[in-house]
Amino acid sequence: MKTEDIEPWDWNRIIFGEAPVEFMAEVFIRTCIIFLALLVIVRLMGKRMGGQLTISELAIMVTLGAIVSPAMQIPQLGVLMGVMILLCALIFQRGLNSAEFKSQKFEQLSQGTSGMVVKDGVILLEEMAKSKISQQQLFSALRGKDIYNLGQIGRVYFEACGIFSIYKKEEPMPGLQIFPPGDEGINGFSQKIVEGARACMVGGVVKYEFNESDSCINCNSNAWIL
Repeated sequence: MKTEDIEPWDWNRIIFGEAPVEFMAEVFIRTCIIFLALLVIVRLMGKRMGGQLTISELAIMVTLGAIVSPAMQIPQLGVLMGVMILLCALIFQRGLNSAEFKSQKFEQLSQGTSGMVVKDGVILLEEMAKSKISQQQLFSALRGKDIYNLGQIGRVYFEACGIFSIYKKEEPMPGLQIFPPGDEGINGFSQKIVEGARACMVGGVVKYEFNESDSCINCNSNAWIL
């Protein structure tokens, strides 16, 4: 459409576009066909496509969205082309899964690797930075598992698919409390206060004999809390 052909506030064009009104019925039929084809393709891609997506699976899902849209909306394109591209996406996804199954190196390259972000109640800051997650993102996941301080934790892994795998200690130890900032009424809520001990607010290290001048051996921070 040329600029001079555009009439401002043309509600017929705004609502229906340049296509005739009858094309709306065709869009409905196209949408039904593409939707059914998409359901079949996603079902054939496996159960993982309905669960927590990995990086490659997320990329495929975004690609599927880009594939189905033109076939449903553009009159010049037939539905068959959209279905054929969906089949190509299925073949690509199956081939990718096969390559990942046969080669561990290729799997790590395409999916990423898991990393340990908490070990024995101490935050591994280097791995946190590598995984690009913040302290509050970690704490939010822990609070969702009814964990109130880092002393309850043996290991936390940040998986390649973006979820946290959390393993508790059999016998909790004193540790940094992980309630939201500003919640001052919870001190001692989940553990007994150890006289003279402090926990680093950044790295989570617990120091039982505390001096004001002490720095955390994990992060060199001087921010301590009961």
